[in-house]
Amino acid sequence: MTTPLPKNEWPLWEVFVRSKAGLDHKHCGSLHAPDAKLAVQMAREVYTRRQEGVSIWVVRASDIHASDPGQKSMYFDPMEDKVYRHPTFYELPESVNHM
Repeated sequence: MTTPLPKNEWPLWEVFVRSKAGLDHKHCGSLHAPDAKLAVQMAREVYTRRQEGVSIWVVRASDIHASDPGQKSMYFDPMEDKVYRHPTFYELPESVNHM
């Protein structure tokens, strides 16, 4: 559920941009906008002035749910004993560039 904002404050949006050479979107900043459509337009003006992006995502900051850094061990430490999940036992061929 979205928290209501004061009438004079626009919601905060997180901006993600995919570069021309990239395969994934990278977080590049935040901005305030009244709605998603205007947030995308404003993100284009602020974060892709030199035409370095091919795709923009905007997400209301209030809709992002994240783990607590204080509970890092609960989420990440148990993975250290599962070495079979890490591709360290073989080498990738040169034709596989983005792994």
